[in-house]
Amino acid sequence: MIENEISRKIIGCAIEVHKQLGPGLLESAYQECLYYELIHAGLNVRKEKPMPIVYKEVKLDHGYRIDLLVEEKVVIEIKTVECLTDVHTAQVLTYLKLGNYKLGLLLNFHVSILKNGIKRLIN
Repeated sequence: MIENEISRKIIGCAIEVHKQLGPGLLESAYQECLYYELIHAGLNVRKEKPMPIVYKEVKLDHGYRIDLLVEEKVVIEIKTVECLTDVHTAQVLTYLKLGNYKLGLLLNFHVSILKNGIKRLIN
């Protein structure tokens, strides 16, 4: 399955979670519910995947974690903020670069309509 197909399924699942829960919960609640939806959609999903920094020959584990990694291809970062900022975008782009992934989805569940809280990022 290619990244675009995976992202369509992810977005559909995220919309379902947002329809059921609405805005106002913690990121962890949306993460668990989205994880549930993705698994039930038949996707391979990893939660809180460690993302070490490799500097020259040194591997530094500084506690960076990808919220959800789908099919070992698509990074999902979940937020519940008033508005997404450049720092949120930079975080996902860093995960894409460090993990050599092509596609990331930055999902902000603190919106009235989820489509306004979705940002696709490409490495």
